[in-house]
Amino acid sequence: MRLSEYFLPLLRDDPKEAEIVSHRYMLRAGLIRQASAGIYSWLPMGFRVLKKIEAIVREEQNRAGAIELLMPTIQSAELWRESGRYDDYGKEMLRIEDRSGREMLYGPTNEELITEIFRAGVNSYRDLPRNLYHIQWKFRDEIRPRFGVMRGREFLMKDGYSFDLDVESAKHSYNQMFVSYLRTFDRMGLKAIPMAADTGPIGGDLSHEFIILADTGESEVFCHQDLIDMDAPGADVDYGSDLQPEIDRWTNHYAATDELHDPAKFDELVPREKQVSARGIEVGHIFFFGTKYTEAMNCLVQGPDGKQIPLQCGSYGIGVSRLVGGIIEASHDENGIIWPEPVAPFRIGLLNLKVGDEKTDEACGALYQQLTAAGVEVLYDDRNERAGGKFATMDLIGLPWQIIVGPKGIKSGEVEVKNRASGDRESLSMDAVLNKFTH
Repeated sequence: MRLSEYFLPLLRDDPKEAEIVSHRYMLRAGLIRQASAGIYSWLPMGFRVLKKIEAIVREEQNRAGAIELLMPTIQSAELWRESGRYDDYGKEMLRIEDRSGREMLYGPTNEELITEIFRAGVNSYRDLPRNLYHIQWKFRDEIRPRFGVMRGREFLMKDGYSFDLDVESAKHSYNQMFVSYLRTFDRMGLKAIPMAADTGPIGGDLSHEFIILADTGESEVFCHQDLIDMDAPGADVDYGSDLQPEIDRWTNHYAATDELHDPAKFDELVPREKQVSARGIEVGHIFFFGTKYTEAMNCLVQGPDGKQIPLQCGSYGIGVSRLVGGIIEASHDENGIIWPEPVAPFRIGLLNLKVGDEKTDEACGALYQQLTAAGVEVLYDDRNERAGGKFATMDLIGLPWQIIVGPKGIKSGEVEVKNRASGDRESLSMDAVLNKFTH
């Protein structure tokens, strides 16, 4: 993509309303624009990141055996009355009426609707287990939306729901999602630590939050250093096998947010030299809540003995749009964003330092054409702007690599390659650059 033809409305100064780094950089780098309080338009650069994150989430859900569908944003109030949550949920739920006077709501989550779908479509234990998910926009009417996409009112979320015949198989489904989440965040270049969590309004008695560490995180977290040093399960993980040993590997170490932190237990279980106290951001949450919804909504199947059995269920959420802000909070410097390669909007920023110079234009054109033909995503800054402004723009938007082309380097047959994360630079021939990024 040529920057001269792209839509990238940058802001020179920090917006007054932006209180945290991710909100500030997302506005300045032209990723989002506020439509109203807590509701944002996703501009082309931000939308590319959002789709990269969504693709990784989808691939790892599918790998774990979950099945994708799509449910609507608007739900019937009657379903929520069946479960008993309509009046209990509180003012965060946006309640509306259609033209016929039917009570509706903009879904903050989908336990009720997926339970209704499942009870209408499955009636035998032979059709179990199943795990259904979708990636859909949600709305929660936060009393004080702030921090940009980190605490907005409208947000994109992956929410999945497992249905099992008994508790043992339901916990296996839970473990599958636990492992899938570790892999999902690892593929995004993030270290996500699972921490025992309160189940909140969804209910249940087993729950974990997945927390990424960031100096500007919303909550304080406490954990064993070994958790930070652990590697996520590999791509060869067998989701059909007993995953409990892998779960135990992660949960045998102390890890808690400030809400559940026990200082005495922390000191007892974690050697002082291994104690980590940091800030963290929640990017995923999984729950096992048994028959909470299936009993209330009469979602039953015929068991092997012919008796009707309420299904055992869990729900599993990933904040897809929230992750964009979370990644920036965890990966930035004073000059701008530093995107991990798997989620970067473009892999390379190609800078032409002297637009109009024949040999420089020719070198840039050749690099752009050949890299793009090889499937490499390149943002080519072909604007007739001064070099300092181009460097500042590339550092702000945070693409992983910069290829810097100017008359001086062209004379010696070289271009400069800069790694955004490390700041390391090296001079390479054109052929070496193509080889580096296309093999």
